[in-house]
Order: sequence, then structure tokens, then C-alpha cells
Amino acid sequence: MKGFSFLLFSFLFGLSLSVFATEDKFYFEAPEQQALFFELTKELRCPKCQNQNIADSDAMIAIDLKRKVYQLLQQGQTKEEVIDFMKQRYGDFVYYQPPVNSMTIWLWLLPLFFICIAIAGIVLGRKRQVSHLDDEKLKKAKALLESDE
Repeated sequence: MKGFSFLLFSFLFGLSLSVFATEDKFYFEAPEQQALFFELTKELRCPKCQNQNIADSDAMIAIDLKRKVYQLLQQGQTKEEVIDFMKQRYGDFVYYQPPVNSMTIWLWLLPLFFICIAIAGIVLGRKRQVSHLDDEKLKKAKALLESDE
């Protein structure tokens, strides 16, 4: 019975070691570098996940991207250089703030277009409604005045 307990304990202990193997620890010399690392991992999107940054994603590619960001920061690259590297490798999709160009201009202008149409529709709808009510009130007022005379 003791042999079985020892084997079970050894097996469970071995499984628990795999948890430590998947945990990434990044050490920085300066707190500014660490802050920049956390900022970049929040701003870079995981290419595999639909809408999740690499800081929150557990996908293998997100882990690789975190390691690459760490490596680039250790080489002394700036935030813009790291973002440019990621954009060149994975495209504009990897960065949460897409640039304004001929492919993405509709992302910026289409909401403004719909807002303008909605405001115009509301204004025109109120004008029609107000003038229609005024005509009815005038007719009722005339009818009341004529009935009193």
C-alpha cells in the first residue's frame, strides 16, 4: 500500500511540474522596460485569437510573440520599432490601432456617414411632425373660434 501511495504521489508531483514549465517569466533591468513590455503585450493582437491581445491569450503563437517582444526590448528597440517589426511580420491586423489608408478608410468614415444620416433623419422627421401638428391645432382653434361666434 505504501508503494502505491508513493507512486501516486510521484505521478501527481510530476504532473504539477508541467505547470511551472509553461509559465513565462520575463525579467527586466529597468521598470520602464517592464512597463513598455506590458503596454506592448496589451496593444498587440494575437493572430490566432479573434479579438484578444497577446497578454491575455494562451495560444502558442501569442506566447511566441511575447517572447519576441521581450527579445526585441532586450536588444534596446523602441515601442515603434517593435510595433513595426510585428506589422511587417503579421500585417496590420496584429496592432489594435489600424492605420488610416485606402484599405481602412471606410472603417473611419462609415460610422460618421451613418451618424450624419441618422441626425438628418431625426431632424427631418421632427420638422414634418411639428408642422403637421401645427396645422391640426390651427384648424381646431379656427373651428373653436367659429363655433363661439
